[in-house]
Amino acid sequence: MSKILIRGAKVLGGEPQDVLIDGELIAAVGTGLSAEGAEVIDAGGKVLLPGLVDLHTHLREPGREDSETVLTGTRAAASGGFTAVFAMANTFPVADTAGVVEQVWRLGKESGYCDVRPIGAVTVGLEGKKLAELGAMHDSAAEVSVFSDDGKCVDDAVIMRRALEYVKAFGGVVAQHAQEPRLTEGAQMNEGVVSAELGLGGWPAVAEESIIARDVLLAEHVGSRLHICHLSTAGSVEIIRWAKSRGIDVTAEVCPHHLLLTEEMVRTYNPAYKVNPPLRTERDVRALREALADGTIDIVATDHAPHPHEDKDCEWAAAAMGMVGLETALSVVQETMVETGLLDWAAVADRMSFTPARIGGATGHGRPVAAGEPANLTLVDTAYRGQVDPARFASRSRNTPYEGRELPGRVTHTWLRGKATLMDGKLT
Repeated sequence: MSKILIRGAKVLGGEPQDVLIDGELIAAVGTGLSAEGAEVIDAGGKVLLPGLVDLHTHLREPGREDSETVLTGTRAAASGGFTAVFAMANTFPVADTAGVVEQVWRLGKESGYCDVRPIGAVTVGLEGKKLAELGAMHDSAAEVSVFSDDGKCVDDAVIMRRALEYVKAFGGVVAQHAQEPRLTEGAQMNEGVVSAELGLGGWPAVAEESIIARDVLLAEHVGSRLHICHLSTAGSVEIIRWAKSRGIDVTAEVCPHHLLLTEEMVRTYNPAYKVNPPLRTERDVRALREALADGTIDIVATDHAPHPHEDKDCEWAAAAMGMVGLETALSVVQETMVETGLLDWAAVADRMSFTPARIGGATGHGRPVAAGEPANLTLVDTAYRGQVDPARFASRSRNTPYEGRELPGRVTHTWLRGKATLMDGKLT
């Protein structure tokens, strides 16, 4: 592989430096670097980050290739600066056996645009009744270490306890979709004044908070690792903060859309804003931003949830829940966290690369930008501002809540082990 010299990049937002890539590794970081025959990239003050890692992606394959495939999903990931994604288990068939997770893993190897780490289902068929083949999935070629029934909650406390006990044997983690199903029957949006005015079924915050409270206590009792998916309420933040103060081994994620959008958007009845968990209040948004800044919330995860046109271009009640997010995540974080002064770029690297890689065990990712490290990198033009045009997405689906909205920042280059997957904003 040829050498690549990135000139004048602000590594993690710091002073401009040169970064030399030689093969799959970073060869040197410093000023005034040179290398005979190297391809030179003029970074021009752009920010260089370690390749982003998404702990919560829906790639839909196998079974819903009309929404997304591993190939199109990883192309979207590369466009957004990601070098590794964790693929959720709610496929058809469900990724609840070694055979299915190995299929997803192999499709990821074939795509070449980013590394794909399958997430295994906690229960057979996501039905919440019987534990899936957790050990077999961990021992498979896919080496699964994260397990989740995301899309559904593991609402049975006994099943959840057994899952936590089982994964403890090999250092795995259970990622919970916190939603008490009985409290959200017929729910369409956040429960509150707006839902009452619109006449839509309310989704109470306590449906999320009650499951998180139960599960942090279970994790403490068992002594196992727990991860909370797409945390969305101020009350949930307080429970996580309390749990961490007790030394409970819990981590949590927030999605970009919950950092920016509120329930007020639902007044448009545009199904692009229909998501699980729902968009919450301005107070919740402020609490989530503060918690991400102070480390109570550990990471940003996209919950990239592609749907075909017909599943979103319909009346609100019939529309599917979910938004695509891989290609806009970093821009939303720049607007909500960096430009507000809540995070610097080094902290963004922590929340979107270092820590998600550590939680998920994505070796080779989330590594320092330093000599000898894998050349998994993303270059960001932070001065750019432009309107979101879903027609230009690499994802197979277009269900974004940001269509026509101006967002800052643009990923111009992504490298996976020294190989460019995105060059000058275009997929290679």
